[in-house]
Amino acid sequence: LIVISGLPSSGKSTRSKELYNFFLQNRKKVYLVSENEAVPKAGFHKNDYFADSQKEKIVRSELKSEVLRLLNKKDVVILDAGNYIKGYRYELFCATKATRGNQCTIFCGIQEKRAWELNQQRCDVESMTKSEILNNSCVPYTKEIFSALCMRYEEPHGNCRWDSPLFVVFPEDKLNFDGIHSALFESKPLPPNQSTQNPPLTVSNYLFELDRLTQDIIADILAARKLGIFGPVSVKGSETKVEIPAHYNAIQMNRLRRQFLNYSKNHHATTSTLDRVPQLFVQFLNSNCNKQ
Repeated sequence: LIVISGLPSSGKSTRSKELYNFFLQNRKKVYLVSENEAVPKAGFHKNDYFADSQKEKIVRSELKSEVLRLLNKKDVVILDAGNYIKGYRYELFCATKATRGNQCTIFCGIQEKRAWELNQQRCDVESMTKSEILNNSCVPYTKEIFSALCMRYEEPHGNCRWDSPLFVVFPEDKLNFDGIHSALFESKPLPPNQSTQNPPLTVSNYLFELDRLTQDIIADILAARKLGIFGPVSVKGSETKVEIPAHYNAIQMNRLRRQFLNYSKNHHATTSTLDRVPQLFVQFLNSNCNKQ
């Protein structure tokens, strides 16, 4: 993922197109997710959109959803937007970690005065063609909106892990294409941590399946006893046989089952998958029964 960030009229869309063409030439599949296209698509006028925080939230959410849909280890996703909120950039960073991919930030540096001059060079909406209206790149900001966006802009910093590696480029500079390519495809991806991984099941489903599996194992042991088998018993899903002493009755076994459930409720996130539950429960029974 390449996150583009900068003040209004700092050249974000220009840099996005340069990156898009560079990776296409290097035979990469590239997706360009553009705020300039998302805003008119949502039915908002550019300056009205930035004047309404609720409208901004709607489009930011749509942009993030589109990025999440496209993210993978092989392709390049370029997010062309202001991305002026550091918390939003952190959310994107976590999403990239979850895919075990890499991310970098392109900061389009510019003086505010110079950015305003470039903004004034943009054409009026009345003189735009229908196709241009579908892309806000050429629509100028009003002075009020321009100043507001500059005021609330949270500049990226290279010492923040969610903005790193950070590439700063000014209007007269050339992009460091080789460095960006290396950051994305030659660096070791950061492993996802617990906060960026989705649990395989919801808590309620996990506990339901856990209860069912442990009940089935107790039922297998009791069924074997009815057949006169009091030695080691094989249960489905476990390589280890369960060995319950002959003096243990159903009440005692269910008491141990409840202990196992209570422990698992507090530690279910550390249990990798449900298919390991039978093996873990059998080991739990064997260990605790032999203690008593």
